[in-house]
Amino acid sequence: MDNNKSLFLKHGTSLRFPLMAAKNTLTEYESRRLENIRRNEEIVAALMLRSKASELSASLKRSISKKFKYSKPPSPVVIRRSLRTRGLPPSHSDSTVNVGETFIGESSTSSGRPLFDVIMSASALRGVDGNESDSNLTGTHKFDPMSSMTLKPENVARVLPNRIFSVQFLPSAYRTVVTVGDKSGKIGFWDLDFVDGDGEREGNGIYVFAPHSAPVSGISVHPSSMTKIFTCSYDGLLQKLDVDKETFSVIYSSEDPIFSICQRSCDNSLYIGELGVLKIWDERAGKASNEWSLHGYRINTIDFNPENLNIMATSSRDGTACIWDLRSMNKVQPKVLGVVNHKRAVNSAYFSPNGSYLATTSFDDRIGILNLSDLTDISIINHNNQTGRWLSSFRAIWGWDDSFLFLGNMGKSVDIISTKDKTIMPLESPEMTSIPCRFAAHRHRTGTLAAATAGGKVFLFTNC
Repeated sequence: MDNNKSLFLKHGTSLRFPLMAAKNTLTEYESRRLENIRRNEEIVAALMLRSKASELSASLKRSISKKFKYSKPPSPVVIRRSLRTRGLPPSHSDSTVNVGETFIGESSTSSGRPLFDVIMSASALRGVDGNESDSNLTGTHKFDPMSSMTLKPENVARVLPNRIFSVQFLPSAYRTVVTVGDKSGKIGFWDLDFVDGDGEREGNGIYVFAPHSAPVSGISVHPSSMTKIFTCSYDGLLQKLDVDKETFSVIYSSEDPIFSICQRSCDNSLYIGELGVLKIWDERAGKASNEWSLHGYRINTIDFNPENLNIMATSSRDGTACIWDLRSMNKVQPKVLGVVNHKRAVNSAYFSPNGSYLATTSFDDRIGILNLSDLTDISIINHNNQTGRWLSSFRAIWGWDDSFLFLGNMGKSVDIISTKDKTIMPLESPEMTSIPCRFAAHRHRTGTLAAATAGGKVFLFTNC
């Protein structure tokens, strides 16, 4: 017993001897099995450590992202254009787009009359100074859109195949021509006054071109010259229509998408809105004369005060609409005159026809009306602006004076906002079968309003 006790104390445990003995008697198969078990346990332990590290990294990223209110939007996908749609021969090896390149595009027409004749006939009837007025504009303060505007069946047409992003009227008091741009890069012209020599309508007066490869974000017609028609797109191209040849030519190319363009009647410059940067393109010099960083994200709209063309308004996805004075724009740090803040992206900011107000539309379900005589006086009107991903965002536009705003609603009607009592009245019609998203008012014909939809349709309201 004494020898056994001393032996136990020497080795520290009495179980050590049976295990040692068992190990010496293990077969080769059992040894390999124990080794595999040990190796598998090590692999599982390593995987558990890696999983815990991934969870820790993800939690850190979530905590960091919550500190930022806005995230930079992804750049729109730019679709590549084939040589055929660009009007180039098959042997053309240059895949880049150069300034001065001409796009014949996929042009089609349902009218027997060339587009050149349509635009030139409208231009020939205009006054020399381009400031002709419609007799209906006299006393527009008495105009009641609810009782005076109507939608006739013949004034409904599907001009383009896809969702419309842009809509404008040619500035003629004697002819009604609507131009629209859609998601696929097509430009459509709809002449509502097309007639033959016998006074009968010929075709449907629709002309379609395909100069762009991505959504057409803006169409600008010079207020004093209908032959100066410019289009911009998410593909980064600014193009000019040659009315005579019915072709588009690239006059400016950017690495970033172009989201908006605008012109002033007092000069030949184009104001281009990109990812927070505003550029002034001198058409005669063929280069950008100035550029400013005005917003943190893309510039959705650019507009000028009709009573003072030096005053400019811009809207942006950064949640602000800003007012600027071009005469005091510092290249390093532009000074803003006024800011309208929204909680979400601002889709548009437009001056009223008399230049007294600025109307803003935002995804925060609010319409803002800023009194420019007192920049602290702003009226907020609640309106459902949640259009979703398949519709173009709502943008409230002014009519023919400072009394009413027009924008779409999800109930397939036009909402008319009275700036006097801040009420919303729906203008309904059985002919309106789609949700109207983008609008344009004919500035020489009171009551003529174009409403464009996501299906490529245009509904034209007129003064009954």
